[in-house]
Amino acid sequence: MARNRRESSDDGIGDDQQPIYVISIAARLVGMHQQTLRYYERAGLVEPKRTGGNIRMYSNSDIQRIRQIQRWMDEFGVNLAGAEIMFRMTEQINALQQQMIFLQSGLNLLYQFWIHTEAIRRMAGGPAGSRPRCFTGIELVRSAG
Repeated sequence: MARNRRESSDDGIGDDQQPIYVISIAARLVGMHQQTLRYYERAGLVEPKRTGGNIRMYSNSDIQRIRQIQRWMDEFGVNLAGAEIMFRMTEQINALQQQMIFLQSGLNLLYQFWIHTEAIRRMAGGPAGSRPRCFTGIELVRSAG
């Protein structure tokens, strides 16, 4: 039932998000009963897409999410509510990491601006300032560009 990559439509959905498995195939892929997948959907842990005929279609991303739930249950003994909390926490951590990268790049730009300002000050014969206190103790990542 999986579509060939060459046959996939250019609808803006990434390959992992493309709904390609009916519930029977998805259940076999993750080693669960179809009713368990329906229960996961009712619990809000997975949201398969629906066809016009209301048939559930699971994506590779859905399959990966279900497998992650299985791992957490096996490795940590969490229940479904715990898995939902772990997913939310993972999403929050990812968002915070992206925000930190953004802020670090802004800080690097500010630091580069300060370096150029100091160079211009020196060329103009003005007094060189000390390193601004906001950069003291902060590790700056040098950009590759």
